[in-house]
Amino acid sequence: MQGRCLCGGITVSSDEHKEISLCHCTMCRRWSGGPMFAVHCGGGVQFKGLAPVAYRSSEWAERGFCPTCGTHLFYHLLPTDEYILSAGLFQTQHFELASQVFIDEKPDFYELKNETPTLTGQQVFDLFAPKP
Repeated sequence: MQGRCLCGGITVSSDEHKEISLCHCTMCRRWSGGPMFAVHCGGGVQFKGLAPVAYRSSEWAERGFCPTCGTHLFYHLLPTDEYILSAGLFQTQHFELASQVFIDEKPDFYELKNETPTLTGQQVFDLFAPKP
């Protein structure tokens, strides 16, 4: 799977993925202006061209973008080295919406017709947060 940022200064490649999830958390919506259409790609992601700029958005994650055009590239989970890439990078890929997370933070001004499994923010943390 190959994609690129808006200006073409960064190309990204990953193994093939068919499913995406939507994150409705306040941070993703502030970052992108809407829900993040996310492709969970694991650790086998490669960036070529310009070096992405990363912003440490929490204790456990950073968000990356192109330093030239500002395209949102990734959400990177630091403890597991998992990259979650923006689906918009891959214009020729055919994705299926598989799930939605932080559904309890979704604002009322939009609705999706897709019926998918959903998780609240607390359910996400219960499932995926590192245990002490």
